[in-house]
Amino acid sequence: MDATPIPLDPPAPASAPRPRHVTVRDGKAGLPYSKGLMATSVMAAGLPPLRAFAVAEVVEQRLHAAGRDTVSSADLRDLAAGVLEDEVGPRYADNYRAWQCAQDRTVPLIVLVGGTTGVGKSTVATTMAARLGLVRIVSTDAIREVMRGIFTREMMPALHASSFDVAGHLREPPGDAEPVIAGFRRQVQAVSVGVTQLIRRAVVEGTDLVVEGAHVVPGYVELPGRSEAIVASMVIAVDDEQIHRSHFVARSQDSRGARHRDYLAHFDDIRRIQTYVQALAVEHGVPVVPSYSFDATVSRVMELVVSATTDRPGSRPPEAVELDARLDAAATAAARQE
Repeated sequence: MDATPIPLDPPAPASAPRPRHVTVRDGKAGLPYSKGLMATSVMAAGLPPLRAFAVAEVVEQRLHAAGRDTVSSADLRDLAAGVLEDEVGPRYADNYRAWQCAQDRTVPLIVLVGGTTGVGKSTVATTMAARLGLVRIVSTDAIREVMRGIFTREMMPALHASSFDVAGHLREPPGDAEPVIAGFRRQVQAVSVGVTQLIRRAVVEGTDLVVEGAHVVPGYVELPGRSEAIVASMVIAVDDEQIHRSHFVARSQDSRGARHRDYLAHFDDIRRIQTYVQALAVEHGVPVVPSYSFDATVSRVMELVVSATTDRPGSRPPEAVELDARLDAAATAAARQE
């Protein structure tokens, strides 16, 4: 008698439940619930991607546990806020609710991220914009490049040098002011004209805009009124001199790192500019965000943006933010040593 062959892939037990698809429906049409879309949505609360995806999974589990086949967008948002409150805390739930309400605003959002060379403002601004769904982001270096094509070196020499090395390119001596700061101010004044026009265009078009760069200096850019736009301004800073220097050292080792070696040669000048910009930020009431840990810095920046859209005072005290950032940095350093 022939032996009965054993199948290579035995069938799953008949009792194994099939995954239920939940449809997000606000009318006749609907879309399947997506953990990826939900994770993107809750990242606006200030969560890093992995933590946001974990929240999205819990949302899906609760939908299945409730036996839901369909859910409205409003109910889904309420559920997500509840999961955030349970899993990561009420502050993130409040941020999420505030950002959802901000989607109904009638004026554009203008986010200004400043900071001297090498503090990580470009990476932070780009990440923040992606997590909040802000698609239009412009660097002030790009604005300066456009202006350099219009104004020759003879017409406007301040545009044709690095922000920390302008003084040596000016035809007129800076006078009694410190040369590095005087040259920096001259360049910022020129580039701020372009930044102001860019913001005005965004207000006219009603489009959200993120502007980042060393030329975003408090007091230099003409800002629209609250009735025209919501403006969220901040300055990124690295207080620890050795950490700041390390940003250039790592990049200067690369074969394409000649530019960063130039930054190292002018490192003291870059630090002077940071001190100057921080003083202006304090004078104009612009938050200074310490850059110790990338995730903590991005979270703080996002929190400031969300707070600005709702006029909430709900931003955390700078001391608490700095403590979190230092703890994150210490944990990262310990992990590297291991």
